[in-house]
Amino acid sequence: MSVASSEFRKVTTHSLREMKERGEKISMLTAYDYSFARMLDAAGIDVLLVGDSASNVMAGHQTTLPITLDQMIYHAGSVVRGVERALIVVDLPFGSYQGNSKEALQSTIRIMKESGAHAVKLEGGSEVLESIERILTAGVPVMGHLGLTPQSIYKFGTYTVRAREEEEAERLKRDAHALQDAGCFALVLEKIPAPLAREVATSLSIPVIGIGAGSGVDGQVLVVHDMLGITHEFHPRFLRRYLNLYEEIGGAVRHYVSDIKSGEFPGPGEQYNT
Repeated sequence: MSVASSEFRKVTTHSLREMKERGEKISMLTAYDYSFARMLDAAGIDVLLVGDSASNVMAGHQTTLPITLDQMIYHAGSVVRGVERALIVVDLPFGSYQGNSKEALQSTIRIMKESGAHAVKLEGGSEVLESIERILTAGVPVMGHLGLTPQSIYKFGTYTVRAREEEEAERLKRDAHALQDAGCFALVLEKIPAPLAREVATSLSIPVIGIGAGSGVDGQVLVVHDMLGITHEFHPRFLRRYLNLYEEIGGAVRHYVSDIKSGEFPGPGEQYNT
């Protein structure tokens, strides 16, 4: 019996905070389609993030920037139809909220109405507070995201660890508290020093989910294609691969091709005679 079916309880923003309070770690993975969402939900994942990383792993782009709001809504709707238990959070894509809180609200409303998701996530600190506050006035939960923010990759110029210097670390801590004070229900910290992430998580009452932020936070998130070894060429320090599906799927397909070429497939029991 799966974790989800044996201890079924719909995950909500409130239950995530309860998990933090009792010291239970939160599990989070990305999902982009119905089939994967159904499997991940049945396995007991707490949060599914419909990430703008779909731009990379689903569409083959080099960055997250090209994916559109319409495409995010498509992926989110597919995930929602496969889920019974997990909380579903959707990334607001690049260009749908920056610098315009009215557009941020309109983008969020479209995601919520057209996909059926439960919350949205957006990158940034003080510069997006107005957008966060406006979204929250509509009753939509918001997850924040600090540290390495992939939508700003051209500003950073590199995917290296962020907030190593004291000035940037202090700014991140201020932004984290500002996001909590604004009403965010949770926060993602990406690729920052583990001691800093632990300090932030300890100082906040909202859950802090890490990716490349060490073990001192309240939960972890990975891109599912990375965790399952589908994106075999990606080797960051923070990634633990639980399968090597690139090789396993490749082997299965090679076997299939061989069976067709040899005439072994389909066999007598795999065809209709009458």
